[in-house]
Amino acid sequence: MKPLSIDRRALFAGVGAAAIAATTPARAKKSKQFVINALGGLRNPNSGRYTDAMVAAHHLDKRAIKDAKAADLAGINLTLGHVFGDGDPFFETVDSIAWWREAIRIRPDDLVHVLSAKDLRAAHKSRKVGMIFGFQNSEMFAGDASRVRMFSDLGVRVVQLTYNLKGTAGDGALVPENQGLTDFGRDLVAALNDHNMLVDVSHAGERTTLDAVAVSEKPVAITHTGCAALAPHPRNRGDAELRAMADKGGVMGVYFMPYLTPGRQQMAADIVAHIEHAVNVCGEDHVGLGTDGGTTGVDDMPAFLEEHKRDIENRARLGVGAPNEKADIITIPPDLMGPTQFEKLSEMLKTRGHSSKRIDKILGGNFMRLFEEIW
Repeated sequence: MKPLSIDRRALFAGVGAAAIAATTPARAKKSKQFVINALGGLRNPNSGRYTDAMVAAHHLDKRAIKDAKAADLAGINLTLGHVFGDGDPFFETVDSIAWWREAIRIRPDDLVHVLSAKDLRAAHKSRKVGMIFGFQNSEMFAGDASRVRMFSDLGVRVVQLTYNLKGTAGDGALVPENQGLTDFGRDLVAALNDHNMLVDVSHAGERTTLDAVAVSEKPVAITHTGCAALAPHPRNRGDAELRAMADKGGVMGVYFMPYLTPGRQQMAADIVAHIEHAVNVCGEDHVGLGTDGGTTGVDDMPAFLEEHKRDIENRARLGVGAPNEKADIITIPPDLMGPTQFEKLSEMLKTRGHSSKRIDKILGGNFMRLFEEIW
């Protein structure tokens, strides 16, 4: 695929078009899609930071919820609790779980806390959005795999073993030693299997990934990643890792992140290319979507870029930033943002010759099958 380039003027133009599309009534669709975002969120990038009062009131942005519904999202794997930083991992995580349980409870017409795969079907049928509780680190377990039972009882269904750095469970994607799972990591995988929780090896190093796939008695997921064969980057996965995951029955979710195209802005065509490579390597039953983002478009790009710059600087300060995270490359593909993003992606795949059956699997069917098997 011919490389794409984009400058700031083109970036603003693309976002302007996306914003118009996001506020224009969508054309009538033949049928409602069934979409699962294996890693995403409910955030309006135009709403600014939460105040203490908003946190206390369990505030969720109404536009973000509306857009998630319009995007036909049956479920979103949310990131709860500690990911990185200096806070207490256990306290942060329990507090986050409690916050989200209440935020969902007071919105019964919009949201559902997903405890089993059937909850996703029910949510979609009733035009609600299923909220899947997931972790992007395992430091909240504090080296104690017996805590799996507690977090399972609190409604957590997906556990990512590591973030980018070295953790108690194993080496993350940015750790050059690449030493794989620790003894605790093996115990944690076994406990997650026993309690029917999905093992997620996103952000893990190569050996950690392969170790987890090997020791797990159940399929594992890579909920949000790209293909290293197309874009060598620590956050992307090599073909050997993807095949091992698929051979075990797992599913990988292609993200919409700039790691797909290190050094330049990622666009919709790049996402399609990574999906196609993943299908060729894993088979069509093992590829889905984990965008690592939301479904609300950006209205004010200059303001968004300022916030994005602060986030990049903070990640670098904490040592968790991945290579090529740049202030002028946004985390959202400019031509694939807003609530029509999955509809547009579906049309692009169809134009490329993919069958409706395959597209349905990629949009949500494959992760649904995996969730049914695990939960």
